Amino acid sequence: MTHDFHKFWLKITAVIIASFAPVMFLGSMEATAWPMQFTLDLLGLPLDGLPVCGDPASRFISAILGGILLGWGVTIWLLQAWVYDAAPEGVRRTIVTALVCWFVLDSAGSVLSGHPSNVLFNIGILALAVGPMWRPARDPAVT
Repeated sequence: MTHDFHKFWLKITAVIIASFAPVMFLGSMEATAWPMQFTLDLLGLPLDGLPVCGDPASRFISAILGGILLGWGVTIWLLQAWVYDAAPEGVRRTIVTALVCWFVLDSAGSVLSGHPSNVLFNIGILALAVGPMWRPARDPAVT
């Protein structure tokens, strides 16, 4: 992989993460909570309408998560735009480490809360978000 491809992939990673933000934000309001309800139902297979969200606490948590996910996505986008050229390996390692940390904690929490099927979705998201960044980019100046 080249540095240019890693920068491109960081944009994909940013969009993947930030794409969950509107779903979470919509879950903060009762009238627009259905996308979050469906997402939780899908991630917590089987499709049975559970877990049910909509109480004030879950709406509040949804609002917070929407902001966190949007912020994380924007951070990754801006790291590729403003920092990557100066420190490509540092940015790559930071993003991969952050995604692995998310994966471990989210997956452990999913299992402990009775929703182990989410681990399978997490594996897919991790693989897609990290993509070719598992490995350092090669320096195009070195042949």
